[in-house]
Amino acid sequence: MSRPKTMTDAAIASASPAAARPARWQDYVQLLKPRVMSLVVFTALTGLVAARTPINPVIAAISVLCVAVGAGASGALNMWFDADIDAVMKRTRTRPVASGKVQGAEALTLGVVLSLFAVMLMGMAANWLAAGLLAFTILFYAVVYTMWLKRSTPLNIVIGGLAGALPPVIGWAAVTGTTPFNAWLMCAIIFMWTPPHSWALALYTSEDYARVGVPMLPVAKGAKNTRLQILLYSLVLVPIAVAPAFTGLGGALYLAVSSLGGLGFLFMAWRVFRSRAGDAPDDRRDDGLYDVKAGAKDARNLFAYSILYLFSLFAVLLVEAAAGWPALNLLSGVVR
Repeated sequence: MSRPKTMTDAAIASASPAAARPARWQDYVQLLKPRVMSLVVFTALTGLVAARTPINPVIAAISVLCVAVGAGASGALNMWFDADIDAVMKRTRTRPVASGKVQGAEALTLGVVLSLFAVMLMGMAANWLAAGLLAFTILFYAVVYTMWLKRSTPLNIVIGGLAGALPPVIGWAAVTGTTPFNAWLMCAIIFMWTPPHSWALALYTSEDYARVGVPMLPVAKGAKNTRLQILLYSLVLVPIAVAPAFTGLGGALYLAVSSLGGLGFLFMAWRVFRSRAGDAPDDRRDDGLYDVKAGAKDARNLFAYSILYLFSLFAVLLVEAAAGWPALNLLSGVVR
């Protein structure tokens, strides 16, 4: 599938002074979306450790490295394909390909090479189930989400969120060669977390998406519907996030953190539902994701809190498993 050419590579490059200088190593690092990569690596590591199965530390390190490289490859492929719209949107126009710092062909080549490297190394070092899941994740994000869903349906984030939700399953598979219920439960938490997290941001960046014709939910269905959907998804997310304490995955600390954190999430989602976030355009500085007008502050606050919420959930699972603290199984009334 070829990239829609609302702007050619030459036009993207000529639009930016950055094209006048050779690409620096920092530009290639940014091409890999390091902030997104850090979350992917963290959740994959949590899945690996939460399996509570002995693993050679070298194989564990290689497995996490493969997930990181695969995430970076996905980011490079995304920036290659989306350079035309990234160059127009305030939030993304400084990205390496969109700003002309890196040529599109270089991003494409790097993404393909890194993808092949990560999948093959995962298969040889860990197992081919983990490698297959990693390959599926890369293809799903780069092809299904980036090339199809993102520009065609307001459900882009809902369905496309699967790519970001799979890393803990990959981590679990790398150490055990299996994908049991608890691995998929971690996946479900991220999958249900992604829509309210992303839509909270979209409520005050919708003018960017509207400008380039990307049908994010606030653009396609309006801000009021988006606020309702955030609340509904939050009502489903919070019980799922508490569930690990009932299935032998999380312990007493996890039960406390997920319960209190979930109440905070629901409170903020309710605040967004009752607000007028997204009803009026919000003119921000190019990098001002947290610098919003009064009407969008509830959406901004939920966006920021959602990051802390997800991090806390997985951090507690990681600490409990690494420390060997007992996990609860409240459904059967036992501790393991």
